[in-house]
Amino acid sequence: MSLTLTLDFQYTTTIGKLWSALTDSSKLAKWTLENDFKPIVGHQFQFRAQPTEYWNGIIEGEVLIVEEPNRLSYTWASGEKHTVTWTLQDLGDGKVNLHLEQTGISNAQALGGAKYGWTNWNSELEKLLAQ
Repeated sequence: MSLTLTLDFQYTTTIGKLWSALTDSSKLAKWTLENDFKPIVGHQFQFRAQPTEYWNGIIEGEVLIVEEPNRLSYTWASGEKHTVTWTLQDLGDGKVNLHLEQTGISNAQALGGAKYGWTNWNSELEKLLAQ
């Protein structure tokens, strides 16, 4: 059985600034992990965290969809392979909704871990967007 995580976050920003935070490697690193991401379909990249005795700290990815500034999707593989899709929607009045869907999660523990991780990272994204 495969589980799906869906989360929505609202930011006071422009859709262009939020898109840049998701797709510019240096900005992405400020709120998630070091990476060599490029918003080019087919580009293979890595997110890199501090390795532990149980994990090498590498998340492999491949860009699947780039529809600037509304949708971005990539694979997310660290052990099991997931698909992460971001959908951006301009709500007007300087507000933007960011919808996350992560599919391919194998169990409830992994789902909880993903929810915890993305929620923490999105609070860092909020700080970055406020700058």
